[in-house]
Amino acid sequence: QVQLVESGGGLVQPGGSLRLSCAASGSIFSIDAMGWHRQAPGKQRELVASITSGGSTNYVDSVKGRFTISRDNAKKTVYLQMDSLQPEDTAVYYCTMNLRRLLGVVSQNYWGQGTQVTVSS
Repeated sequence: QVQLVESGGGLVQPGGSLRLSCAASGSIFSIDAMGWHRQAPGKQRELVASITSGGSTNYVDSVKGRFTISRDNAKKTVYLQMDSLQPEDTAVYYCTMNLRRLLGVVSQNYWGQGTQVTVSS
């Protein structure tokens, strides 16, 4: 069984910062891409940021220059540093990991349970 557990969400004022973490546990052979999605009320879920196993990153335009994704392979953890937060960043944030549970098997995508981020004064 594989689990992704997120932490770090909460309430922050506009202009503030938060750091989200997502740690994987269970039987895992290797982890390929990691990412963060978000879903705001009444909106579709969107990919916010992703990072490959080699460390290449990609961001949605609305967060470029404000958010930074990183990973610690030894800890099987992905992070999202969010700075200069704005009310439009309010959403439930979900981490994802594309991983292999065993050598030779096809990789699968796993999701965290989501963590609420609210930006409000």
